[in-house]
Amino acid sequence: MNFEVKLFAGAREIVGKDLVIVSLEAGATVADLRIALGQSIPALRETIEHVKFAVNHDYADDDTCLSPDSEIACIPPVSGG
Repeated sequence: MNFEVKLFAGAREIVGKDLVIVSLEAGATVADLRIALGQSIPALRETIEHVKFAVNHDYADDDTCLSPDSEIACIPPVSGG
Protein backbone atom coordinates (compact mmCIF):
# COMPACT_ATOMS: atom_id res chain seq x y z
CA MET A 1 0.00 0.00 0.00
CA ASN A 2 1.12 3.53 -0.70
CA PHE A 3 0.72 6.20 1.95
CA GLU A 4 1.03 9.94 1.43
CA VAL A 5 2.97 11.61 4.22
CA LYS A 6 2.81 15.38 4.56
CA LEU A 7 6.07 16.88 5.80
CA PHE A 8 6.27 20.00 7.92
CA ALA A 9 8.94 22.39 9.20
CA GLY A 10 12.46 20.88 9.39
CA ALA A 11 11.41 17.59 7.75
CA ARG A 12 10.14 19.49 4.71
CA GLU A 13 13.37 21.48 4.58
CA ILE A 14 15.52 18.35 4.80
CA VAL A 15 13.62 16.50 2.08
CA GLY A 16 12.99 19.53 -0.13
CA LYS A 17 9.30 18.83 -0.66
CA ASP A 18 6.14 18.79 1.39
CA LEU A 19 4.82 15.34 0.48
CA VAL A 20 6.37 11.89 0.10
CA ILE A 21 4.86 8.54 -0.82
CA VAL A 22 5.83 5.56 1.33
CA SER A 23 5.02 1.96 0.43
CA LEU A 24 4.14 -0.28 3.39
CA GLU A 25 2.51 -3.66 3.94
CA ALA A 26 -1.15 -3.88 4.93
CA GLY A 27 -1.53 -3.57 8.70
CA ALA A 28 1.47 -1.25 9.01
CA THR A 29 1.89 0.96 12.06
CA VAL A 30 3.40 4.37 12.64
CA ALA A 31 6.55 2.55 13.83
CA ASP A 32 6.76 0.81 10.43
CA LEU A 33 6.33 4.18 8.74
CA ARG A 34 9.09 5.70 10.87
CA ILE A 35 11.49 2.90 9.87
CA ALA A 36 10.55 3.12 6.18
CA LEU A 37 11.08 6.88 6.07
CA GLY A 38 14.49 6.56 7.71
CA GLN A 39 15.51 3.87 5.21
CA SER A 40 14.17 5.56 2.09
CA ILE A 41 15.31 9.09 2.97
CA PRO A 42 18.74 8.85 4.62
CA ALA A 43 18.80 12.59 5.38
CA LEU A 44 15.87 12.04 7.77
CA ARG A 45 17.52 9.26 9.78
CA GLU A 46 18.82 11.54 12.49
CA THR A 47 15.53 13.41 12.83
CA ILE A 48 13.01 10.61 12.38
CA GLU A 49 13.34 9.30 15.95
CA HIS A 50 12.22 12.66 17.32
CA VAL A 51 9.28 13.51 15.07
CA LYS A 52 5.63 13.20 15.99
CA PHE A 53 3.16 11.75 13.55
CA ALA A 54 -0.45 12.77 13.27
CA VAL A 55 -2.93 10.34 11.74
CA ASN A 56 -6.29 11.78 10.74
CA HIS A 57 -5.57 15.02 12.63
CA ASP A 58 -4.69 13.35 15.95
CA TYR A 59 -1.21 12.70 17.31
CA ALA A 60 -0.41 9.01 16.98
CA ASP A 61 1.74 6.59 18.95
CA ASP A 62 4.10 4.18 17.20
CA ASP A 63 1.60 1.35 17.64
CA THR A 64 -1.18 3.21 15.78
CA CYS A 65 -2.31 1.19 12.75
CA LEU A 66 -2.49 2.90 9.38
CA SER A 67 -5.40 2.35 7.04
CA PRO A 68 -5.47 2.99 3.28
CA ASP A 69 -7.33 6.27 3.79
CA SER A 70 -5.16 7.58 6.66
CA GLU A 71 -4.13 11.21 6.45
CA ILE A 72 -0.57 11.28 7.81
CA ALA A 73 1.55 14.23 8.85
CA CYS A 74 5.19 14.19 9.96
CA ILE A 75 5.79 16.96 12.49
CA PRO A 76 9.36 17.49 13.71
CA PRO A 77 10.13 19.12 17.03
CA VAL A 78 10.35 22.89 16.88
CA SER A 79 12.52 25.28 18.80
CA GLY A 80 12.10 28.92 19.39
CA GLY A 81 13.22 31.69 21.54
